[in-house]
Amino acid sequence: MMLRLLFIAALCLPTLVQAGSGPWERIDPARELLGESKPEVGVLALDLPAVTQDGSSVTLKVSLDRRRHSDTVIEALYLFTTGNPAPELAEFQFGPAAGPLDLETRIRLDRSQQVFALARTADDRWLAGVRDVRVTVSGCLVEGTGSLDDDFMLARVRGPSRFRADRPSEIRAMIRHPMETGFREDPQGQAIPRRIVKQLDVSLEGEQVLHARFHPAIAAHPYLRFHVAAGLEGDLELEWRESGGEKAESQISIP
Repeated sequence: MMLRLLFIAALCLPTLVQAGSGPWERIDPARELLGESKPEVGVLALDLPAVTQDGSSVTLKVSLDRRRHSDTVIEALYLFTTGNPAPELAEFQFGPAAGPLDLETRIRLDRSQQVFALARTADDRWLAGVRDVRVTVSGCLVEGTGSLDDDFMLARVRGPSRFRADRPSEIRAMIRHPMETGFREDPQGQAIPRRIVKQLDVSLEGEQVLHARFHPAIAAHPYLRFHVAAGLEGDLELEWRESGGEKAESQISIP
């Protein structure tokens, strides 16, 4: 009888995971997004180092298993942490010209914690993914690299090395900006004001690819790798805006 009960309990474990239990239940902005919805867990893949020596710039990749979910269209993606001074990392709204979800950026982590993603699909489902990360040196209080005078707001963008009409086009974009968090103090002990790149808009021939909103936990010199839908060509335009009012634009042609 005992063995039978253990076997039944084991069968129930995947159901508990699919019910949506996870760190999003403890983070207020995530709970507000989900409302009464329970996300499907394990569909989103998060790729981060298990251990990082420097929390000031940690590579984060988010993707969707296209082999099992080829028909799933992601409309929005939200990134969170459980141990930073503020939980929000970034959010993305994807337009008709966006390719499949395969995104990469760099983030700041204050200490060892969990990083998780929530994605809303075109048919109003929620998907979730989560990873544990061990951090040796905090990344929220260290001095940022660069300054407001050192190539400030210099934007760069790179397209695919070879255009393939049957494949999404990979785009890499970066902008020079220290991303001052507002958590540091100057030598006199005064708080250094927050100043960050707050958004990025990307369009292809006037068609939206993505709209991104960034929070202070995005690493200095914000970087983003994303994709444009397969078969699309034309002028790709990027517009960055920062909290101090500055704006930067860049453009490339696909192919």
